[in-house]
Formats: sequence, C-alpha cells, structure tokens
Amino acid sequence: MFIKNMIKNLKVSKSEGSLELDVLDISYDSRKVKKGDIFVCLVGSSSDGHDYVKDAVNNGAIAIVAEKEINVAGLTVLYTKNTRELLAGMSANFFGNPAEKIKTIGITGTKGKTTTSFMIKSVLEKAGEKVGIIGTIGALCGDKVTKLPNTTPESYEIQKHLKNMYENGCTYCVIEASSIGLKEHRLDGFEFDFGVFTNFSHDHIGGNEHKSMEEYLKCKSMLFKKCKTGFLNLDDEKYSDIIIDHTCKIVTYAVNKEANITAKNIKLVNENGNIGVNFDVNILKREISNVYIPIPGKFNVYNALAALSVCEYIGVKKEDILSGLKSVKVKGRVEPVKISSEYSLFIDYAHNALSMENVLTTLKEYGPKRIVTLFGAGGNRPKIRRYEMGEMSGKYSDLSVITSDNPRYEDPLDIIEDIKIGINKTSGKYVVIPDRKEAIKYCIKNAQVGDIILLAGKGHEDYQEIKGKKYHMDEREIINEICKELKIKREA
Repeated sequence: MFIKNMIKNLKVSKSEGSLELDVLDISYDSRKVKKGDIFVCLVGSSSDGHDYVKDAVNNGAIAIVAEKEINVAGLTVLYTKNTRELLAGMSANFFGNPAEKIKTIGITGTKGKTTTSFMIKSVLEKAGEKVGIIGTIGALCGDKVTKLPNTTPESYEIQKHLKNMYENGCTYCVIEASSIGLKEHRLDGFEFDFGVFTNFSHDHIGGNEHKSMEEYLKCKSMLFKKCKTGFLNLDDEKYSDIIIDHTCKIVTYAVNKEANITAKNIKLVNENGNIGVNFDVNILKREISNVYIPIPGKFNVYNALAALSVCEYIGVKKEDILSGLKSVKVKGRVEPVKISSEYSLFIDYAHNALSMENVLTTLKEYGPKRIVTLFGAGGNRPKIRRYEMGEMSGKYSDLSVITSDNPRYEDPLDIIEDIKIGINKTSGKYVVIPDRKEAIKYCIKNAQVGDIILLAGKGHEDYQEIKGKKYHMDEREIINEICKELKIKREA
C-alpha cells in the first residue's frame, strides 16, 4: 500500500520524503523488518524504537515513523506526537479496516474478561454465527489458536487477526480490552460495536503498568468513549467513574440493583458430578427462567448477565441464549472435565494465593465431601508465592497433592520444599508426588464419592517449562491417558 493511503485521515505532524512509496508491511520490531517495510518507533518502558532505526534501515526499511528527530538521509520519515496511536490507524488502513466488516465486542474489567468472552462466543455460535476471540487464550479463529504475547496485543496484530477472522467467515470478534491495551492505543483505529464492563478491583499497579488506581480506572473507562453501545455492571461501586464522559449508549445489568437486565433466584447446583449456577433473568419486565451455567460461583452470574445482555441486544433468540450458556466451557477457567457422576474434577489457571483462595472458597460453597487440590509453583519466581500457595491450599483443602508446575531453571524438589513451609503452617493434610501425571493419576485413583478435585496452576497452558525448554503437556490429554490406563469408562 502507498504510504499516502496508509496515513489517510490520520494525524501526521510533518513528513520528509516521498509518500508515493509502496510499503510491503509494517513493523515495530527492528529485528523483524524486511525489505520494503515501514518501521514504527515505539517508546516502551524498557526500550525505545528510536534507538534501533539504523538496524531497521540495515534490514531493509524504506520509511520510518517517529516521535523524535532522527537522521536517515534519503528515507521517508513521518513525524507524529504518538507513534502508537499512528500505528493503530496505519494498521487499520493497511489491512482494509476489517472492523467495518466484522462486529466487534470489547470487554474490560479486572476479572471475568475471558469467561465472558467465551460465554458470548458460545451463545452467538448457537445462533449460527462464527465468532473469533482475541485475548488471554490467544487469537482464536475456528479451531485454530494463535498464541499472543499479551492479553491485548499491539494494534498491528489486532488488525491482522481481525482481517484473518473476516476472511475465514467470522461475523463477530470478541476482544479482551485490557487497561494497558487501552492506555497504549492498541485498540485505536476503529470503533467497537459493543463494549462490556465486568468489574473493578485492585490490580496492575506499579512497575511498568499503572502509576495509580486512578489511572487504572481511567484507562478502563476509555472503552466507553470508543464503542457504540456499552453494557455495564451497575452493582460495581466504580460504575459511576467508568461512565464519566462516555459517548456510547448505556445498558446496565445487575443482581442487587434495578437495572435494564437483572438476575434473581440464584441457586447453586451440584448434581451427578455437575456443578454450576441456576438463575432467572428479568429483561425490562420480560423474564427468562432457568438460566444455567456449568461454571461454579455466584460471581459468574455477572459474567453470564454481561454475555446475555449483549446477545439479547443483538437479537439472539431465547432458546439459543439458554443453550449457549448451558454448554459454555472456558479453557482453564474452572473448566469441568467429566469422568464420573460420583465426583467432580476441574482444571484451573489459579497460580497464586489470591486466585487459589477465590476458586477454593467458591468450590467449598457447594458442600463437597472433600476438596482435593493438586498444585505446584513456578520456578524462578518470588519464593513467597510458594509459601502463600501452600498455606492457602492447606487452609481450604481437605487434601493437597503437591507436585511440579513450571520448574523452569529450578529443581522441582526445592520448590516443593518451599511449598511445604507454607502448608505446614496449617493442619491441612498433604502428599508429595513430584511427577505431575502421577499426581493426577493419584487424585483420580483415590477419588471418593462427593469429592471435588481441582488441578490448579496450568489451566489453558499445554506445556511444562523445564530448564528453558517447553515440553508438551496438556492436562486434558493426561486425564484421557490415565483413564485408559486405569480402564475407567468415562461418563457423558
């Protein structure tokens, strides 16, 4: 594409050189620049793209986008106040503005983004739509998952994936809109059709993230200045702050307040090894009864309400909403793996004390005979995490099965010894089985009627990292192997 077409209707302070150059691709990493590319100098927390202009030119860049004065004789240079903002607009133009051809749904909030994304996907697919997702799990298009470096990747990747999804028949794309993604203009270059706010709590403060809670909150609120219709949790105490200066139409959902869409008669369900929540929904005085989600925890009612609100607004039929929510499965987020009707088994990404406490207290509400928690801790990470995780599992589990997670460059047995320091502060029972497959086999072989077994730490990950190498390891596949070895006939 000619540079002049890439920057059409965008803010460029000044330009040097020809705008009639035909650019082959856009790059913001000098190491990945190819001949014919335009190189965009991004200023990050630990590096500055302006320092790598010579590398980009040596690799074949024919034009540069910069915020600071640079000296590259004979090359086209575009100057702008914010290269991230210009990268977003250029990427949208370069890929043919795919967000104008596919409906986009942005979800922001401290928790619940991934779960709500998959709920929306499940419902819309029941209605016959094809849905892509960009978020924590990666870029999901059909059965293909492309791993991403961040929950919300750079704008170039977003536009590239949107184009790919459109070309592969997707009619909708759900994007997890992280506060950092909004702050760094990764979601610029298009207007969302729908925006969703799940909740707000303390997170992502300090380091290379947000300077304060005020900044964190302000960044999340940006979504509602860049979408047509917003769906927001009225029960959240930061609701009023999130909608300050909003430019979109507002639709509210709640459990405890009178909102446009409200849940009531919430009941926990634990039957035949299936655990979830049942509730009724009131939509502007119209009722949908017996909504069921196969994911434990009353807090997931909010995620379901958010998904239901969007899909109801789109015009999805009641039966498709009910069917979609009933069959939703979120990889690695309290994900049920059915083996027997006599006990329940879940895979979850919980890999620190707070997330473990959240999932274990949620499961405890269902009154299991025992909670059996299998977990390890990551190597080359602060040791205090191990102590805290051990203490948390010992406090809330009837039995902890301590094993290996991602040991990285550490000895798994050293990590286990650190976990034991924390668990020995409690009266919780535990066994140590360093081999993760053998540990899972132990849990399944010794499961009792009424147990809830939690495999914590790996979640959606399909690898184990040992001494710098990632070895394939998917707990779902391991469970299949174990069931075959133990000659267990799994129940539907």
